[in-house]
Amino acid sequence: MNKLSHKVKVIVVFSVAAVMLFVGVFASVVYANHSWGGYHWARTSNPFTLKIGDNVSSKWDSYLDTASGDWSLSSVLDTIIVSGQNKASCRATNGRVEVCNKTYGRNGWLGVAQIWIDSSGHITQGTVKMNDTYFNTSTYNTPAWRNLVMCQEIGHTLGLDHQDEIFDNPNLGTCMDYTNDPSANQHPNQHDYAQLEAIYTHLDSTTILGSTVLPKGKGNGVEVNLDDSSAWGKGLRKDSKGNNSLFGRDLGNGDKLFTFVIWAN
Repeated sequence: MNKLSHKVKVIVVFSVAAVMLFVGVFASVVYANHSWGGYHWARTSNPFTLKIGDNVSSKWDSYLDTASGDWSLSSVLDTIIVSGQNKASCRATNGRVEVCNKTYGRNGWLGVAQIWIDSSGHITQGTVKMNDTYFNTSTYNTPAWRNLVMCQEIGHTLGLDHQDEIFDNPNLGTCMDYTNDPSANQHPNQHDYAQLEAIYTHLDSTTILGSTVLPKGKGNGVEVNLDDSSAWGKGLRKDSKGNNSLFGRDLGNGDKLFTFVIWAN
């Protein structure tokens, strides 16, 4: 399948107040509502199209295609894989999501999803990173782990939280479920698609989708090394193993950066 014509999807975001509410309400339960703070890509109609920049190596292409196809089954989103713009640095691009892989080192994480939101609560850009330091090991160099992490991190950039954050309970059959056994959690499930429909019920008057220039006063305005976890900001929530799974950073002028992390076992 031609990647440039293949559909894909993505979205996510938070205000610190909303995140702290989630910490208390969603600590260790299966989420009836697993919107990631209600943040979303601004758009004027549904279904809308979100570009996903392919900065990954050939070993990851099929997994990106699979995640793209899975999330494109949503009735409210259309996504398209396009050529990546920032393969070396995985720097975010306004109006789209960049997906990258690299040997980021033995820092403990398998995958990271990052989203920038503006003062209106709209996602302006996002990135997804796969850590080949772990995916090159026998434990994680499997189709099941690669599918799950790619699917989950892209799901975060679409606006979804996890459905469950307990690793050793029964699998829910969705990639948005934490697990020690990824084989049963390879794709989104119907609850994921229903949640996306709920997130994107209302329409916006403007959009920056596909744009390379943000409206005046919007955007991150900060250049930092986001490969360094110390730049992610404050830990806002922990998973069932006690690891910080969600971070938030205030970028000023009402803009924020949020980072979701899936850690190696």
